[in-house]
Amino acid sequence: MSPKSNIVLIGMPGSGKSTIGVILAKRTSHDFVDTDVVIQSVEHRSLQDILDKEGYLALREVEARVLQSLRLENHVISTGGSAVYSDAAMQHLKQNGTCIYLDVSVATLRSRITDYETRGIAKRPDQSFADLFEERTQLYRKYADITITADVLNQDAVCDAIMLQLTR
Repeated sequence: MSPKSNIVLIGMPGSGKSTIGVILAKRTSHDFVDTDVVIQSVEHRSLQDILDKEGYLALREVEARVLQSLRLENHVISTGGSAVYSDAAMQHLKQNGTCIYLDVSVATLRSRITDYETRGIAKRPDQSFADLFEERTQLYRKYADITITADVLNQDAVCDAIMLQLTR
């Protein structure tokens, strides 16, 4: 595999990883993979079902295992919001990928996510969205090679900003 041929998108649920990923894949002539979809395909059940039956830690373990099993090149990879909880998985993705954090404010995320309780978000049962945001933001920043403030940008502008940073 050629070095850093993948573009790995990280960020909170609702930050636009899947939508931006598809557009970015078209622009870069890369294939696109949404790791939440891969997890559901491998497990033959929804993320919410894993959460409901086994809990958030089980979902994180499944996610880490699936991410570490990926062998991709020339892909845009949209990760689940909790991918950053596994250092091994993130290091694996970063071996062949530039990691881009789509940074979006809590207020914007709240306006975008209407299905917080049923979306399949790997969080502690007692954890508020704001607490989850705070906890994950530190991890996103830790793994990001590039951070794009995507709060006020439309999808094309986010992709433009990513493309500009990738060519630097």
